[in-house]
Amino acid sequence: MASDDPFDLDLAWTPVSTRLAAARLTVLACWLVPLIAGGVLLAALTGVVGLWAIPAVLVALGGWVTWLVPRQVAAMRYAEREDDLLIRRGIMFRSLVVVPYGRMQYVDVSAGPLDRRFGIAKVQLHTAASSTDATISGLPPAEAARLRDRLASRGEARLAGL
Repeated sequence: MASDDPFDLDLAWTPVSTRLAAARLTVLACWLVPLIAGGVLLAALTGVVGLWAIPAVLVALGGWVTWLVPRQVAAMRYAEREDDLLIRRGIMFRSLVVVPYGRMQYVDVSAGPLDRRFGIAKVQLHTAASSTDATISGLPPAEAARLRDRLASRGEARLAGL
């Protein structure tokens, strides 16, 4: 009997690299550490007891995001099928994007300085629909290049049949 859950597909899902979580937590630290330090400095210099709530809230927020980000990254997966690519993400608010190979116009691979530092890249599929969010972040560069080449060749093969 088939499941009524649209996210419960019996496929071989490929997870993204856990290094994506480390990269996202590094960005978080780059923002939060100066804000916390500024809040502590402000509270210490003014002597206003209520201002200690600012760094306390920021530390709590940092702890929550530090707990959440690895779970979000662990939920990010993709699967290649015969005619399309599926991208799944989300824990509470889940999403499943299905991109038919015949609809792909081109495939982008990108990696910023932080991505390169952590050894990850992002693959983005561009289709005729402007609202398509078909990106897979956190792939090892070799896997990103393999996926780009495979998707491009499958896309060309599907377009040739039209």
